[in-house]
Amino acid sequence: MFSTVEQVAMLAIGAHGEQVDKIGVPYREHLRAVAEGLEPFGPLVVMAGWLHDTIEDTPWTAAGLREAGVSARVVAVVDLVTRREGESYEDMITRVAADPVAALVKIADNAHNCLPERLAGIASEPERRRLEERYRGARRILWPAAPGDSVRSIISRVNPALFAELPGPGR
Repeated sequence: MFSTVEQVAMLAIGAHGEQVDKIGVPYREHLRAVAEGLEPFGPLVVMAGWLHDTIEDTPWTAAGLREAGVSARVVAVVDLVTRREGESYEDMITRVAADPVAALVKIADNAHNCLPERLAGIASEPERRRLEERYRGARRILWPAAPGDSVRSIISRVNPALFAELPGPGR
């Protein structure tokens, strides 16, 4: 049974094994940052943060996670933030934005992915620009899908540089 945040974290870390991100950092550090950014929203959301890339990037399936004892709601959120075969990135983001919990998870994922130091580590200038625009476009869809205080909470924990992009007073 994977019913606690600690158990789910170990499952996610084990599932991703020795994977590294685009700049060579162990993937578990990305998972940890996303999960930590979601702590104010409770254990279910934190668990989804730990597992957010598990279905997309490891051999695990939604059914396998449920069979292992991961909460059905956590698995449903992880499945929602998983890009479908043949689905455009924008269509996936629009689908994710329709679910309040999935939107929070994707906001935290986006915030960590666009940390200035992470983007600076991408050697190819065209690839860096492409990713910056992709993440900016995703924020235009995701941020309105969540309460402003939730967005502020996540970015304050994950990527404070994004405060400059928040609309209106009281950023």
